Amino acid sequence: MGKTKTQKRTAVRADWLDERRREARMVIADVAHHSDYLVRMACNVLVAHGETFEEREDARILLVVLDAKTPGRLPAPFSTGEGRS
Repeated sequence: MGKTKTQKRTAVRADWLDERRREARMVIADVAHHSDYLVRMACNVLVAHGETFEEREDARILLVVLDAKTPGRLPAPFSTGEGRS
């Protein structure tokens, strides 16, 4: 008996996610040769879809490191206007 449409869709989605995880892992494994943008995207994939807690947590920590490296990328904290002339 063949797979139902839902089973086929689930299998295709699982294959797609496996491929995205594989690509994300390759980017992170060679982080020195990829842009911060691409590394961030790879980290976001693994934070959301990593197979283990450790993989998701490592990706989250790498995002924190990247954010600390480029603080101007984030919105400025709320300013009270003090110190301005």
